[in-house]
Amino acid sequence: MVNIALFGTSADPPTSAHQAILNWLSYHYDHVAVWASDNPFKTHQTPLEHRSTMLRLLIEDISPPRRNISLYQALSSPRTLETVEKARQHWGTQVDFTLVIGADLVSQMPRWYQIEKLLQQVKLLVVPRPGYEIDEGGIEELRKLGAEVAIADLQAPAVSSTAYREKGDPEVLTPPVEDYIHKEQLYACQDAAPSR
Repeated sequence: MVNIALFGTSADPPTSAHQAILNWLSYHYDHVAVWASDNPFKTHQTPLEHRSTMLRLLIEDISPPRRNISLYQALSSPRTLETVEKARQHWGTQVDFTLVIGADLVSQMPRWYQIEKLLQQVKLLVVPRPGYEIDEGGIEELRKLGAEVAIADLQAPAVSSTAYREKGDPEVLTPPVEDYIHKEQLYACQDAAPSR
């Protein structure tokens, strides 16, 4: 059985923390499928095609290169259940899917579209996120809805897309993503010259 990690993210913009998570996943799964997605619980400033391009640049910048991480933008949907259905069409039924979510999404998940049907089709991997406690009550609620939940043994960098958008700290970005942001003039905070 092939084990595939499904990693969709709003990535506005993708950061070095996203890169660290992808690198970690690549050592624990046969394949890592990545896409940029609109989260219906968030408002987005940046068009999806830019976020997808930045994710591709982030993946290409992983060193040493990891051949089992790929961008699958066609999987993107505001409804994760639709994403999983697309993944099943692409990879077939002889695959185990693990949906990767940040710790900040645990309490939100029970409100997702057809959550019980979704949890019948995937395992869940919760990635700890600096600034967010692992919500044990939320995880227990997901288990009652049918989830098989694991917590990633991973300490990602304490950076976030929101911090970049609000404060413009270029240290949260990888150089290719930072260069792309400046080239496309995607965020108001990037008016300063590139730091690298």
